[in-house]
Amino acid sequence: MEYFIKYKKEIFRIVGGAFLLIGFVIHFWVTPQKALSKSELAAANVARMEASVQGSSQKKVKKKADPSHIAKALKATRAKQMEYLTIFAMLAGGILILFSFFKKDE
Repeated sequence: MEYFIKYKKEIFRIVGGAFLLIGFVIHFWVTPQKALSKSELAAANVARMEASVQGSSQKKVKKKADPSHIAKALKATRAKQMEYLTIFAMLAGGILILFSFFKKDE
């Protein structure tokens, strides 16, 4: 406990800087790319092949249920969670760094 009290400012600055760094790293790591991923490209190719096969046959085929809306919702939820995590890490880091600069009266 004495160690913490003695080096309180340095500890807050180090932890605050680490939170800021982690927040920025997570933000730029998770930021989505503009290009299609391999799985999305493969899904588009499969859909195109199914459409061409379906167009060539004259039989009516019952449509399958499309579970892709679940995957989209999960991706959107994950993106929001990572956004909130980065905001929290950056705010916590900034608060810790600012707190280390305030001088307390003893």
